[in-house]
Amino acid sequence: MQDCQLIVIHAAELVTCDSGGGPKRGAEMLSVGSIRDGAVAVADGRIVGIGKTSEILPAFEADTVINAQGRVVAPGFVDPHTHIVYAGDRLDEFEMKIRGADYLEILTGGGGIISTVRKTRSASADELFEQSVSRLDKMLACGTTVCEIKTGYGLDAESELKMLDVIAELDKSHPIDIVPTFLAAHAVPPEHKGDPDVYVDEICAAMLASAWEWYTSSHFYGRVPFYCDVFCESGAYTLDQSRRIIETARGLGFGIKAHVDQFNNLGGSRLAIGYGAASIDHLDAISGGEIADLADSDTIGIVIPTENFNGGKSHYADARKMIDAGCAVALSTDYNPGSAPCPSQPMAMAIACRYQKLLPAEVLNAATINAAYAIGLGQTHGSIAVGKSADLVIFDCGDHRQISYEFGGSPVKNVIKSGIICY
Repeated sequence: MQDCQLIVIHAAELVTCDSGGGPKRGAEMLSVGSIRDGAVAVADGRIVGIGKTSEILPAFEADTVINAQGRVVAPGFVDPHTHIVYAGDRLDEFEMKIRGADYLEILTGGGGIISTVRKTRSASADELFEQSVSRLDKMLACGTTVCEIKTGYGLDAESELKMLDVIAELDKSHPIDIVPTFLAAHAVPPEHKGDPDVYVDEICAAMLASAWEWYTSSHFYGRVPFYCDVFCESGAYTLDQSRRIIETARGLGFGIKAHVDQFNNLGGSRLAIGYGAASIDHLDAISGGEIADLADSDTIGIVIPTENFNGGKSHYADARKMIDAGCAVALSTDYNPGSAPCPSQPMAMAIACRYQKLLPAEVLNAATINAAYAIGLGQTHGSIAVGKSADLVIFDCGDHRQISYEFGGSPVKNVIKSGIICY
């Protein structure tokens, strides 16, 4: 009998979401790898045994045994696209949107991202940390154990590096594991509104190099990837500007991500796929040809139904078409102060089922194993498999479909991170 750290037994469903290597596609999305009366054994923060309770109990013993009592046990959620390091709120704009103002209209008027930039620039690193850690707490309570966090509310060298420092401190102090992304090309800063190419020059000539130097001297280096993202969109960055930023970032060693096709199709999806992007995100206006390109690539398509829901929109990214075409699709909350103030992957799953016509198994795989591959951690996180990090969620239900069937509350009873109960 093998000694271990923790055993979880008597799961009505032990939902592994295991893919056997690589993100899930097509019909694979319909399988969650359910084991009835399942159990999982954990040692040194990693999974060492998976099977039925009748198989695990004779093979392992531990000081801590959790009886799931007929509940669902699944992998911790991975949120592959968030903007949670920022100062202040955008409550005034929330009311403006209710009255009919759209995203680009608010942005053009100096609101949106730019209003958060002003508050974030003036906030200290300690203030940003305190505000952001409470957001991570909310995400943890909703079952998220890994997330990506972007910069992009600084839009100058000093403020963007300040945000990276805060992201590093959050990762050191919070149970949630974090992957950092540098998004200096989130919006055009107000001081460069009339000459955005000057700011692009600054990003390419200095800011990316400074961010890469920060990464190589940080505790992230060698542990998790570091990505560069760009918002290729009308009112943000053109296709040519995006290409310059991506090429410079790739040359330094960054992985690539891109906000594309959120409102308008500028060709950003094909551009990013061509450069081997880890993910392309939003995709509301992606073309059929680009969906075919995505299906033929290793790039993950991240859909973000929370932004559409928050904006009261009727049009959503056609995730159903993407999955049917063979694309690897992931799901995110896009947790941010303006367009998606949502910490809950279960809520994102519930919206995707109703408005994007994905089945409960598909959204669960999209929010776990595929989301992990979208941030470069698919080999270590996102599923319940021997050797992976023991990130587990016990849900207060007996059927995995219940997680996206109910909405408005939290289905989470316990969260286990690297074998330690943290919620």
